Amino acid sequence: MPDSNMTSLEYRDWVNGKIKINQEMLQLSQKEVRGLGLSTDAIIDLTEKAMIAYSKKEVEMPAKIGIHPLKDTLMHAMPAYIPKDFACGLKWASCFPANRERFGYDQTTGILVFNDHESGSPVCLMDAVYITEVRTAAVAVAAVKKLGNLKAKRFGMVGCGVQGNAQVALIEKALKELEEILIIDVYAPAMDELIKRQQPNVKARIVKAASYEEMAKKCDVICSAAVIKEKPDPQFRDEWIRPGHTLVLSDCHTFFEDATFKRADKYLLDSIEQHQLLVHYGYYPFGLPKIYGETGEVLGGLKPGRESASEIIVSNNVGMAVEDVMIARRLFDLALEKGVGRKMPL
Repeated sequence: MPDSNMTSLEYRDWVNGKIKINQEMLQLSQKEVRGLGLSTDAIIDLTEKAMIAYSKKEVEMPAKIGIHPLKDTLMHAMPAYIPKDFACGLKWASCFPANRERFGYDQTTGILVFNDHESGSPVCLMDAVYITEVRTAAVAVAAVKKLGNLKAKRFGMVGCGVQGNAQVALIEKALKELEEILIIDVYAPAMDELIKRQQPNVKARIVKAASYEEMAKKCDVICSAAVIKEKPDPQFRDEWIRPGHTLVLSDCHTFFEDATFKRADKYLLDSIEQHQLLVHYGYYPFGLPKIYGETGEVLGGLKPGRESASEIIVSNNVGMAVEDVMIARRLFDLALEKGVGRKMPL
């Protein structure tokens, strides 16, 4: 593996010794990416590092742009460059919630192009579904560690798809005293599948919530990772949200009432610029509440996280390309070191 003390050109020479830059590129399938063995602890550490670098303004990452071919769908282009880590690339990802019913596969698809930042040449084309899955869960875990009640006995998960599974699998990294995980999804078989897949991976008992109200009243920490709808479709009434609640969102304001966000003691975003663009797209018809700061600012110690047991805190994280390219850099290095993937001519 490349040395962490390598200069930019030394790293480029290492890569060029494995694959001829500007003549060929590596291609990695989802199965290959998943099999590279990147640990969950490494994923969380890399994700936190990327978020902190973003909030410290040490990266280049324009707000992601996108198209929306069908109702409640999205296709986003997400470029980023992290100079200190020689991580440069573009993720092109989509979310089509009806895929399961229409075509029999997951709602999320995507690829990532990783580039040589010294020349701009593409050096790898890899699956981005796995990266999106794990870094989104890592963001939620990182946010909960700084903003949640760490002695919580119950945790709520809205959405039992790819993201819900990943977040349930990792949440005990932050909430180590959990006894019960409540889950809910409009698609009942998804709940059964999550329990089957994730119960062996966590100590807490996973159970289906009878309702959103039950989840709100039982759980101190709630994460939501379901469909991002063009207009909010609240399922949690504001009156159910009490002092001490921590809400960590991966799907904008879809499931909670606007009043909840407006009265939160602390409201954070992963990227203020990105969410302001989403306002322009119409995802926040009631506007954004007063913003306390960015999640990365709290992770980096630039601003305090939870300061009292009675605070209502919301961390709204829609996902950032810096997280993607940070993890992609490590996966690319692992693939080159292990000889995984196919070399394709440019």
